[in-house]
Amino acid sequence: GRQAPARAGRRLVSRLEILRFALRGLAANKLRSFLTTLGILIGVAAVILLVAFGEGASQSIQKNIQRLGANTLTISASFAGGGIGGPVGAGSRQGNGPRTQARQLTLDDARALADPEQVPSAKSVSPVVSTGSATAVRDGVSHTISQFVGTYPSYFEAMNKPVETGSYFVNDDVLAARKVMVIGRTVADELFGTASPVGEQVSVSGVPFTVIGVLKESGSGFGFQDADDVAIVPLPAVQQSLTGFGALSSIVVQATGPDTTTSAQNEVTAVLNQRHGITPTGSADYRILNQATLQETISSTVGIFTGLLGAVAAISLLVGGIGITNIMLVTVTERTREIGIRKAIGAPRGAILGQFLLEATVLSLLGGLTGVAIAFVGTRFTIAGIEPVLVPSSIALALGVSVGIGLFFGGYPANRAAKLRPIEALRHE
Repeated sequence: GRQAPARAGRRLVSRLEILRFALRGLAANKLRSFLTTLGILIGVAAVILLVAFGEGASQSIQKNIQRLGANTLTISASFAGGGIGGPVGAGSRQGNGPRTQARQLTLDDARALADPEQVPSAKSVSPVVSTGSATAVRDGVSHTISQFVGTYPSYFEAMNKPVETGSYFVNDDVLAARKVMVIGRTVADELFGTASPVGEQVSVSGVPFTVIGVLKESGSGFGFQDADDVAIVPLPAVQQSLTGFGALSSIVVQATGPDTTTSAQNEVTAVLNQRHGITPTGSADYRILNQATLQETISSTVGIFTGLLGAVAAISLLVGGIGITNIMLVTVTERTREIGIRKAIGAPRGAILGQFLLEATVLSLLGGLTGVAIAFVGTRFTIAGIEPVLVPSSIALALGVSVGIGLFFGGYPANRAAKLRPIEALRHE
């Protein structure tokens, strides 16, 4: 009964001795140990940082797409004669036949799409007229608004533009063609500074508009456009005063939910094909940007990009592993006589093998932990306008790989040391 605890105690002492010899060996060559860990450190930090950068880019792009509106379809003219300032998106084309005579998007098209019998998957339909940029003046202070939009009240919800102060305009404002406007934060800051814009008048191309609301700040829009440099007014007010009653720039259709976006696109396509006389062999004179499809496509692309970044960074881990092999081989050669003495006085093969494996693993682990710390600090900074997002799985993977590299690449030198015959080791100069 007393023999089992005694054996366990001897095994513990033996393991502690192996650890002590390993740490002593590393401490004896501090510069060499540091240079060995440097390769692993760089590799681990690079993997974590690049994966964090890719994840940050993915989330940033997704947020920008969501700012354009959830579950929305944006329809614009696809070629000659199309609307002014319509958004560019994935085309919705039928067949490869000759192009038909282009028809512009009209208010009648929007009314047809708002028919629940023809497009049951649509929650709202918002016709849009955009003048592009427009110069606004208030008390001698001028600012060029990059997006001056005339539309319906449903546009605010469809395009995810909540009001922070004041209010939206309503259907009565549209019917009466009232010259009221809701402005973005950039416009408010440029024209009013710290003063409240609500209730104040602004002249746009000589036409007076009353500010009734300020949109909640949304940040940079998709494509790095300032989404807050916008003014939204009732559609007839723009048509009467600035653009005339011509073609629409675009039509925004909000689907009833995430699951109905595709069916809404199919229904919109059927209605517009019929109204525009698009034949099965012809090409559509409009295009549809599906936000959900766009987000899925970009997310998939960024995911592949992030994987490639991680793979490139992992090469430096491999280089660090090769460095461990070289350093450990040099260490074994330098300490051949020490190995011979230890084996001559009874050190088992497993103790020698364990010592050098432990040295390689400790080097890898130190490099890995330092790399994690550096990567954590690095993710606190914005890189190229993108805030890196730390991915916990990348930390676990990088640390696991660094330890595995120590075991794998330290295995050959350790095994070589363990196989040395005592008499040959003692003769080594």
